[in-house]
Amino acid sequence: MRTNLILTFIGEDRPGLVESISAIVNDHRGNWLESRLSQLAGQFAGIVQIGIHLDQVEGLMASLHELGDHGLNIVVKKGAETRDSNTVTHRLTLLGLDRPGILKDVSGALSGQRINVLELNTNIVNAAMTGELMFDAKAIVEYAATTDLILLAEQLELISRELGIDIELED
Repeated sequence: MRTNLILTFIGEDRPGLVESISAIVNDHRGNWLESRLSQLAGQFAGIVQIGIHLDQVEGLMASLHELGDHGLNIVVKKGAETRDSNTVTHRLTLLGLDRPGILKDVSGALSGQRINVLELNTNIVNAAMTGELMFDAKAIVEYAATTDLILLAEQLELISRELGIDIELED
């Protein structure tokens, strides 16, 4: 029988980090399914979904935790097998002058409508004409088919006006 594991890790960036983790997964006959990996401020961090036979889980976990001796912090959790089929996903984009609180306000509006953030990528970029710092975010959000999208749109429009940012919820 197979199961899904979610690995999160962080450590000082250096060549070979991905290879060391993927080799251990392979050695335990695991399958690297999905991942999001990134270098930020000299640290390399990631989250990985692994498919693996139940009889290999303990050995995999023991081998992964040995990487802690090399400065890599790893957490392993069991993942869910299925997702709710009564949900809808959309892309959410934000762009505006950078300032504290943008993500807090937008995530608060989403949470208030019971909207789940599945993916979130944020960057600070320079505005094309002025060079000012801009907060740029792209997210995939999921919500129940019964969610009041008119109320959500009103809340996002209010935040958009208050913070002077563009917010779009796309199909």
